[in-house]
This record gives sequence, structure tokens and C-alpha cells, in this order.
Amino acid sequence: MPMDPGFLFLLVWFVWAVSWIAAAFWSRSTVARLPARQAWSYRILLTMGTLLSLYLKGQAHHRLWHIGLDGAYALAALTFAGLALTWWARLWLGSLWSSGVTHKEGHEVIDTGPYALVRHPIYSGILFAALATTVAKATAIGILGFAFLVAGLWAKARFEEGFLQDQLGAGAYAAYRARVPMLVPGLSARIPR
Repeated sequence: MPMDPGFLFLLVWFVWAVSWIAAAFWSRSTVARLPARQAWSYRILLTMGTLLSLYLKGQAHHRLWHIGLDGAYALAALTFAGLALTWWARLWLGSLWSSGVTHKEGHEVIDTGPYALVRHPIYSGILFAALATTVAKATAIGILGFAFLVAGLWAKARFEEGFLQDQLGAGAYAAYRARVPMLVPGLSARIPR
């Protein structure tokens, strides 16, 4: 008997979340961090997005479309692929990773591996996985949750880029921004500030 696709989505996200939190201890000392006011602005959006995305009560009866069993398994695989991208990027960063926007001891611009494809591959992976999950969930509340996640991660990326440019020097980070797109591979890297 095949695994229930709903359980498969929960399992993939749960394993990712637990492993992500457990790995938070591999980080270098923080030299500076984004001011709390700016950090809270993107954290509120991300929290709203997560809560709306997790909301399940009575949603099965309000699906906007149906994807079928094969579609659900394909979308679960895409969710896994997006989360695998986040792990590739996190491992590539090593001890420079932080859950918040910070300047770590010995911080430098990383522009190889997944960071040669997009400037924020962790955010890209999360958004890709969340989009696949949202399509599978097929509810208005799920779509709203995804919209909050997009807004929150886009805001966090913008704050992070300004912060890192100030902390690491405009020259190195500006050159990286001009070469590599923010979140979607192949999109022009020239996004207005």
C-alpha cells in the first residue's frame, strides 16, 4: 500500500525542520546583526506565511483544484528537491550560516556552488518547496500563506543584501549582485534597490 501523500509532505517538512534546527549549532560567532526593527518586519511576514500554510482545519473540502495521487507524489518529490537545495546551500556556507541576518566572524562573499546560481539559494529552495506544497494543498488559505512567505523572504533578502554590503564593503558585494540573480536562476541580476 503506497504512503499517503499528505503524510509524505508532513514527513518531508518535519525531517527538514528538525535537521535544520539541530544544525543551528555549527555557526561562527556573530560580529554584528540586523537591527531588531528590520528583523521583526520580515519575521512577522514569515510567521504569518508559515501559520497560514500549516492551517488544515476543514481545508480538504475547499480545494480549488485536484491534482490526483500521481500529482501529489510528483509535488512531494519537488518539495523534497527544494529542501535539498536549502541543505546544499547551507552546507556550502558552513559555519557562516545564521538564521538571522548577521555578520559572522571571518565573513566573506560566497559566490561558488549554489551561490553562483542565485544569491539566496536557501530562500529559493524554501520558496520552491513551499510552492510545490501549496499547489498540492490547493486552498486559498495555502495560497495566501505562500504569498506571505514570498513577501517575507524577499524582504529578508533585501535587508540582508543592504546589511552585507555595509558590513563587507560595497565593492565585493555589488560585483556579486551585478553577476548573480537574487532568487530565480536565469532572471536578470539587475534588480533595482
